[in-house]
Amino acid sequence: MDALNTANLSAIGQRVAIPTYDRRSLTPGIVHFGVGGFHRAHQAMLLDRLMNDGKAFEWAICGVGVLPADKRMKQVMDTQDGLYTLVAKHADGKLEPRVIGSIIDYLYAPDDPESVIETMAALSTRIVSLTVTEGGYNFDHVTGEFNFDEPAVAHDLAADSTPKTTFGLITEALRRRLERDLPPFTVQSCDNIQGNGETARAMFKAFAERKAPQVAAWMETDVCFPNAMVDRITPVTTDADINQIRAQFAIDDAWPVVCEPFIQWVIEDNFNQGRPPYEDVGAQIVEDVEPYELMKLRLLNASHQALCYFGYLAGYRYAHEVAQDQLFADFILQYMVYEATPTLAPVPGIDLDNYRQSLIERFANPAIKDTLARLCAESSDRIPKWLLPVIREQLANDGPMESTAAVVASWARYAEGIDEAGAPIEIVDRIADELRALAANNRTQPTAFIANRKLFGDLVDNERFVSAYLWALGNLHQNGARATVSALTQQ
Repeated sequence: MDALNTANLSAIGQRVAIPTYDRRSLTPGIVHFGVGGFHRAHQAMLLDRLMNDGKAFEWAICGVGVLPADKRMKQVMDTQDGLYTLVAKHADGKLEPRVIGSIIDYLYAPDDPESVIETMAALSTRIVSLTVTEGGYNFDHVTGEFNFDEPAVAHDLAADSTPKTTFGLITEALRRRLERDLPPFTVQSCDNIQGNGETARAMFKAFAERKAPQVAAWMETDVCFPNAMVDRITPVTTDADINQIRAQFAIDDAWPVVCEPFIQWVIEDNFNQGRPPYEDVGAQIVEDVEPYELMKLRLLNASHQALCYFGYLAGYRYAHEVAQDQLFADFILQYMVYEATPTLAPVPGIDLDNYRQSLIERFANPAIKDTLARLCAESSDRIPKWLLPVIREQLANDGPMESTAAVVASWARYAEGIDEAGAPIEIVDRIADELRALAANNRTQPTAFIANRKLFGDLVDNERFVSAYLWALGNLHQNGARATVSALTQQ
């Protein structure tokens, strides 16, 4: 058993793939906030591929942690010299391990904010990238406006404060570059948010307008915020994953990453200080990301919603169990083909037939063990963005939307908090109490759930949608999830 670090890398390389490049020759060109599983399975992995090809040595990563929970990552990264094991899990049980070496430093902002700021302010830093989740952008879920009342943000806005937040740290670094007559770095969001670059620009600019107006003006005119679409299923690392890597590969890695083999990254070519040649390792560099975003949101993300509530109610607990059930797989494909795809514009370079089929295969991968509970969480943020636009477009064009309406009904039934076997369901949502209260009226006032105009707008006024929703909800109550899906696929 070898502990994962630079000293043991050669020995580990006898068993698994390791960096073929000299890590001592790397220089940091990217500062990345949010060094979690997804970043390490995605951006950091692609940079490692480039470096193994003899490229991008000036684009190594300096990771940054801001939250208290990030302190453990700092400890792991320091102990392991920034190295970690990435294991792609194939559906046939094959494991594809590789040690990744593209992260060469990690800073924990609460311990040394000055080092974080100065690292970004240095001319060598040309990109500051982010995987901070949707919540990290600090916008109000109803209005979409920046939340100035968040305590850490309020602290950073105070005069002469030492920055605590991503907003404060990045704004101060840009202020110093402006003061020193240095060009700005690009701010690159890698989060799963539609228009993630536009969202990042809007939120950082809103903060800067109050903290440093000259920086806000610079963000508007000179700082690039490219949009991107990111995709790779990356479950949370478990003790079982750590133990499996120890047992099968004799590597003692305190925080490895597991992921599916599939990866996609579509990037708007909008960088003011250059970028790594990501296209050389499979990324798509495009002028307009939106067609790819809508494809992912309405096919992949919305299909997760199509399987998770029905599947959970029927007794399944993992996504692969649902996708391996032919009845549910047929329903998901029916939704994608007849309801979601007609709402999409052409997607350059993508065969949608192949993409849809690949989604079913990815969902059915038993090695990933993606839980339905995870997919069912935070539905009040997901359904309005992923599914309701499909319903609205299909209603406007007099197209089919019965499957999509049934997914909304399955969410309402799930929100009742009891599955079909009588077991309690834990509703994980920022408005969980409100959802449970609405769903409690499903049998006596069956339109109560969709009458919530904050979530559904005026859909409750549309007779065609209401009719489809009520049919599905009634069937769920009377006949159950499986029978409802069966009836939908026979229509």
